[in-house]
Amino acid sequence: MSTYAIVESGGKQYRVEEGQSLLVDRIAEDEGAKVPLRAVMFRSDSDTVVAPADLEKVKVEAKVAGHERGEKIKVFKYKAKKGYRKRRGHRSELTRLEVTEVKMLGRKPAAKKSGAEAKPAAGKGDEAAKKPKAAPKEAAAAEPATAGDGLPEGIGKPATRALEEAGLTTLEQVAGRTEAELLALKGIGPKAVEALAGALADAGLSLKQTDESKESD
Repeated sequence: MSTYAIVESGGKQYRVEEGQSLLVDRIAEDEGAKVPLRAVMFRSDSDTVVAPADLEKVKVEAKVAGHERGEKIKVFKYKAKKGYRKRRGHRSELTRLEVTEVKMLGRKPAAKKSGAEAKPAAGKGDEAAKKPKAAPKEAAAAEPATAGDGLPEGIGKPATRALEEAGLTTLEQVAGRTEAELLALKGIGPKAVEALAGALADAGLSLKQTDESKESD
């Protein structure tokens, strides 16, 4: 009895022997490439192997002899009394394989290592070297604002734009305006005025007081 194997390819099973040629569904390999075939059964003169653990030791290898197209299949569709006639043709995309090896190995072939497993484990020294150095700590407290400083960031972009359009680019210039004058500018609201008042207070300044405010004081 000759040695043979039952292999699976493209969801179909084939009986193969060494030196045999067979057609299977198209395989994305170049002509001349070697491809392994998964065995689902192996038969020799002395043994029959069907257990999955033992089948892992079975080696079935084939070479791509070329790519072909199957015979043309004609399909004709017809509906009575409807005038429906439709003809179609189909040719399957196939690959011809030549079986070069069918044998039982002494032990299970070693699995190929992936790129991550092939690299040696890095030592503690290497890990420490790869770790980025910690950024220097920022200053614990920011310097207090001064009269010559620009506009504070907390007032928002619309308010900053409105002040710059009015020619108010420093806290000292803002201190020369009253609260009512600032609120009259488009884009400045009560919250922005409150933030400006806080920034002025930090710089030792304050908004200009109106006559009514002075009388009430």
